[in-house]
Amino acid sequence: MAEKVLMKGNEAIAEAAIRAGCRNYFGYPITPQTEVAAYMAKRMPKIGGTFLQAESEIAAINMIYGVSSAGLRAMTSSSSPGVSLKQEGISYLAGSDLPALIVNVQRGGPGLGGIQPSQSDYFQATKGGGHGDYRLIVLAPASVQEMADFTAKAFDLSDKYRIPAMILADGTIGQMMEPVVLPEPCEHHIDKPWAVTGTKGVREHNIINSLYLVPEELEQKNLERFERYHAVEENEVICEEYLMDDAQYCIVAFGIAARVAKNAITAARAKGVKVGMIRPITLWPFPKKQIAEAAKKVKAFISVELSMGQMIEDIRLSEECAKPVVLCSRVGGMIPSPEQILKTIDDLMGGND
Repeated sequence: MAEKVLMKGNEAIAEAAIRAGCRNYFGYPITPQTEVAAYMAKRMPKIGGTFLQAESEIAAINMIYGVSSAGLRAMTSSSSPGVSLKQEGISYLAGSDLPALIVNVQRGGPGLGGIQPSQSDYFQATKGGGHGDYRLIVLAPASVQEMADFTAKAFDLSDKYRIPAMILADGTIGQMMEPVVLPEPCEHHIDKPWAVTGTKGVREHNIINSLYLVPEELEQKNLERFERYHAVEENEVICEEYLMDDAQYCIVAFGIAARVAKNAITAARAKGVKVGMIRPITLWPFPKKQIAEAAKKVKAFISVELSMGQMIEDIRLSEECAKPVVLCSRVGGMIPSPEQILKTIDDLMGGND
């Protein structure tokens, strides 16, 4: 049986990335994700990997572009304002069809905001924070164990579809310590015939590029890319359905908000109120079908978020305004309490009975 170790969420991501075959990390310190970089600085030299503290977040994401172009697994991490600085480079990665892993351990905003946890980068992550038509594969862990598990999953999906992937965590999950079973180390042997690894005189040159000055060619590239996006939406949606079989009210939450919501659900059911939850694990692709199916039987949805209300828009789009959707949230580094969620449910019951 695998041994459990006590780790911070940030440390679990770093170790899991190494075990998934990542030997190239480029980043810049920023609270609350600095432990990722600190862990990589300690571990990478011991295993023959590369750790480099770049002069800025912009430099770090462009280093990722270079390493990924050579067909190697590469990772960067930051927190909300730092990820904003990376957006141009992320768009270049997407436009060049390069796999990579970006970790965002979110803090409050906008602007410099604060250093407490947040989920207000949802739009940026799921709608494409840079320019152009593109998507990221976005996974949202709700425990230290999932921080480790989803890191390997994100690398695999990114390589499979040639789409950059993001771990969208919050500062609470990044900073908390829990027992975790780390994945077994694996060798990374995925064929990447597109990579710029030298022709050795036996093939044509590979070119990694996102610039297409002929409009018909750029249009075709976008259409081909969206075929892969549609395949991701069809095949890679992941969510947890919690006590939904008999639920009359459905909470939708991810990350730390989902953990708090489970306590509220336990309390509600103790009072005889049938509440369940759909927890999106892939924020993109979003579990549209699961939300739409739930809308056929529940009376209302509650979106529990650490933001002013961002995921709530995807819930409404998914259920096509068939049922009421209300927001239960805290911002500025505050986290909704089970009591606040229960009050939201009570208020809904008053308007739906």
